Amino acid sequence: MGPHPAVAAIRLAVRRVLHDILNDHPAPETDPHERPNPPLVLVACSGGADSMALASALAFEAPRLGVRAGGVTVDHGLQPGSDLRAAEVVLRLRELGLDPVESTAVAVGREGGPEAAARDARYAALDAAAEAHGATAVLLGHTRDDQAETVLLGLARGSGIRSLSGMAAVSGRPGAARRYRRPFLQLDRQTARKACMVQSLPVWDDPHNADPAYTRSRLRHEGLPALEKALGKGVVEALARTAQLSRDDADALDAWAGQAESSVRDAAGLLECAKLYALPPAVRRRILRRAAIEAGAPAGSLFARHIEEVDRLITGWRGQGVINLPGKVVAQRQGGRLVIRQG
Repeated sequence: MGPHPAVAAIRLAVRRVLHDILNDHPAPETDPHERPNPPLVLVACSGGADSMALASALAFEAPRLGVRAGGVTVDHGLQPGSDLRAAEVVLRLRELGLDPVESTAVAVGREGGPEAAARDARYAALDAAAEAHGATAVLLGHTRDDQAETVLLGLARGSGIRSLSGMAAVSGRPGAARRYRRPFLQLDRQTARKACMVQSLPVWDDPHNADPAYTRSRLRHEGLPALEKALGKGVVEALARTAQLSRDDADALDAWAGQAESSVRDAAGLLECAKLYALPPAVRRRILRRAAIEAGAPAGSLFARHIEEVDRLITGWRGQGVINLPGKVVAQRQGGRLVIRQG
């Protein structure tokens, strides 16, 4: 008799991702079990159902593919006893057979709001852990439900098609572009919880996930249920599908903008307004955004309204003055050229 369907589903998702990782890092040997230095894959685990299901699937699948499996939990220090919770997660991961396993504490700032600040601190800690252990990849437990919530949050911000593309199955910062893998983006949250239940895996329910003070919590417990009541079942699946379609379109437009950028710069490297004007708006605005980021504007603080203001220097020139952007970056039109620089 095989495993419960929920357990089989999460194991299959992890197996596919591990195969992808091995394909990205092929070994000279024909037998993966004979690798002299088998790749290390870490699971980021909060102790919640999604990440515990992911950890159990990784612990099961990794040895069968000749992959080392470890885990890391991040203590955000936002709740009393968070250090004890982190210690419990470390113990559970070790009981699953993961090694190395560590807990890392972070200080959460305030920039961008509590949710964004916690996310930034968490990814910085995961990057540091991956580099310290020489990990090839870090697995994250985001599910299809998380993806749907991310799409709706992007829609509410009005930040364009890239915001609607949600979370990528594979992502990472420059220099480690394929570090983060999300095996569960096609699985719903209930499947992960069921997998934990049938395996008798203890899970921790973060009280922040039910706290209406947090935008994502309100969306999860009020917004999405209201949409399903009004539109019927299938909203989550439709939003996740929208994310993938939007990502495909956004990737194509990003590639177009990357190819077009050199053609709209003069010999000194300055952007020429007339040539920018001739481009489709979606391509032009991508070039403007990239130029602003290269000048020092933080990507996370650069919103569509900022780029629209800069774009008006191209499409609606009426002698406007300097446009102030995040990161003390300024944009201005000078002699038919667009200058974006530190102010």
